[in-house]
Amino acid sequence: MYETHGTVVGTVITSPVTRSNAAGDEFLSFRMASTVRRRDHTTGEWRDGSTLYLTVTCRRRLMAGVAGAIAKGDPVLVTGDLRTTEYTTRDGVARSDLELSATAIGPDLARCTVVLERTPRGVGVGADEGTASPVTDEVATRSLVA
Repeated sequence: MYETHGTVVGTVITSPVTRSNAAGDEFLSFRMASTVRRRDHTTGEWRDGSTLYLTVTCRRRLMAGVAGAIAKGDPVLVTGDLRTTEYTTRDGVARSDLELSATAIGPDLARCTVVLERTPRGVGVGADEGTASPVTDEVATRSLVA
């Protein structure tokens, strides 16, 4: 099956929440928005265009790293697999949502600065997975400055 991979640059618009699916697997999710900005060449002003809204989900190691590092209002870049999820509301209305199953998330350094806190290998983020990493894990602290 073909996967649609993509990167979205935008802003976190809901607080990240940890949830469980029917199988009991935990995941973290939040909503983000990405708005097109275009410069009007006649006036020189920047104008907002259309906005893309989507749900971002994080699992396993990424979930642990994102949980304390990303908050509502943060500018982010998210890379992962895009898909449409379909569901029915409690009122019986059929709906669909664009979901980005994230493989990587980071701050948008064009719109903020961060301080990285390096975690030694085998400690903290992803340590319980038993996977060896060729590089030191990095976790952004909550000192984002917009």
